[in-house]
Amino acid sequence: MPMKSIQEWLDEYAESHQNATNKLIHYICVPAIFFSITGLLYTVVTPLKLSGVPITLAHIVILLVLIYYMRLSAPLSIGMLFFCVFCLTLCNAITMVGIKLWIVSVVVFVTAWIGQFIGHHIEGKKPSFLKDIQFLMIGPAWIMHKIYLKFGIGV
Repeated sequence: MPMKSIQEWLDEYAESHQNATNKLIHYICVPAIFFSITGLLYTVVTPLKLSGVPITLAHIVILLVLIYYMRLSAPLSIGMLFFCVFCLTLCNAITMVGIKLWIVSVVVFVTAWIGQFIGHHIEGKKPSFLKDIQFLMIGPAWIMHKIYLKFGIGV
């Protein structure tokens, strides 16, 4: 079975994201969930180091995530790279000021998922990931695509 194109993924994801309130909730909650997962993975430090800097599980998973996005769309993967760097930088900043990143991440994760399910209740449609787990990766790309559209950037 051939791999779906990024446009096919985005179009299919959009089918269950038509309601304006649900879309607004997703614009906030999808990046928040992505950050919270990054934060949880960032708390797992591996024995690996790069130029003396510890490598976390977040660094490794983000590398794999970016490879996935690159296979779908080079332009979207560039935007996602910048967002991933932002998430890693925010994780580092939270850690540096002495706040427990795992607590922040769990609170953000739970709150954002509650928001997502409220949005889908309003929409009256099930979340896309219940159909195909890959939609958990398409959600952030869909948000990036929406940002790209505002600037006239194609995927």
